[in-house]
Amino acid sequence: MVNTEIKKETMILNMGPQHPSTHGVLRLVLELDGETVINATPVIGYLHTGMEKTVESERYIQAITIVDRMDYLSCFFNELGYILAVEDLLNIEVPERVKFMRVILCELQRIASHLVWLGTHALELGAMSVMLYTFRERELILELFEMCSGYRMNSSYMRVGGFYLDFPKGFIDRVKDFIDIFPSKINEYETLLTKNVIWKERTVGLGILSAEDAINFGVSGPTLRASGVKWDIRMAHPYSGYEFFEFEVPVGKHGDVYDRYLVRMEEMRQSIRIISQAVENLPEGSVSINNPDIILPSKKDAQIGMEEMIHHFKIVSDGFSVPQGSTYIAVESPRGELGFYLVSDGGNKPYRLKVRTPSFANLQALPLMLKGIMISDVVAVIASTDIVLGDVDR
Repeated sequence: MVNTEIKKETMILNMGPQHPSTHGVLRLVLELDGETVINATPVIGYLHTGMEKTVESERYIQAITIVDRMDYLSCFFNELGYILAVEDLLNIEVPERVKFMRVILCELQRIASHLVWLGTHALELGAMSVMLYTFRERELILELFEMCSGYRMNSSYMRVGGFYLDFPKGFIDRVKDFIDIFPSKINEYETLLTKNVIWKERTVGLGILSAEDAINFGVSGPTLRASGVKWDIRMAHPYSGYEFFEFEVPVGKHGDVYDRYLVRMEEMRQSIRIISQAVENLPEGSVSINNPDIILPSKKDAQIGMEEMIHHFKIVSDGFSVPQGSTYIAVESPRGELGFYLVSDGGNKPYRLKVRTPSFANLQALPLMLKGIMISDVVAVIASTDIVLGDVDR
């Protein structure tokens, strides 16, 4: 008797960690049935640098440059979350101008981050020209950052208690020029993609994540909101003056790749709306608290005043002490909830810092989104989550 039983075998395929479409050194172990993904296992840790542990050996003011480099596409959010945690332990209330300045910088950073996501996402699906458009506008934002700090990325511009320097002359005028032209640029991107038949074929109904699954996995940010959950920390738990601004929280209906695209496109429009309000209503006044034990004196004062020189030397050499205690502060980064759990033992260095990064949590839902799709669509789903591996491994 002839045995007619057909044996089905699956194939294990290694994708990454050196792969241009895994958005960093991410390795995916894919189990395939033909061309269909039946299981996916993310393997991380290739970029681990021990930033949280390193912070424990540095003074509070030095740690800003370390947290800056976790999510290298949204450094101002890293700075702000950490600084807000330190200020909470110090029981500091910063001037209104500081709050508005921080909001302007963060929303510009959100747009810059989304532009990198959009350009690379489109590139991976074959729409090569979109990246040329998005990086054109991102360059304008990076030039604004360079005006403030001298750096295009990882600026370390914010300080505990405010800023070391105010916005430079001409900065606000250039921000106004940018928010005047950028809405038309978003329209250009959407003209290229939103109703494009090929784009919709590659994104609609793909990588679906339900609201229930998104919540259970701890997903946040645009990936969560695309699944229909209207949760944004800027509105739910306002920080740094966000309660002063009017804006909408865009949500999706289907939780697929296309909805995640639409949500981020609308988020850029809302960021322009927030920046416009902040620029028009930017308060006058100091850009830092009046506390010489925490804030460095100006370079000019330190050069001519003995007391100022002593204060400068003390802060630079010894830093400042933070009262004993612990706190958790979260901000809404371009990828979702970025939280800082900070513990102080009363010294001049953090006793413990634990960072809740959105990319790490969002990555956990990736196997669910990949299950049952074609291998040719894997890169589209990865791109739609907008993970940054520096944010995952730290």
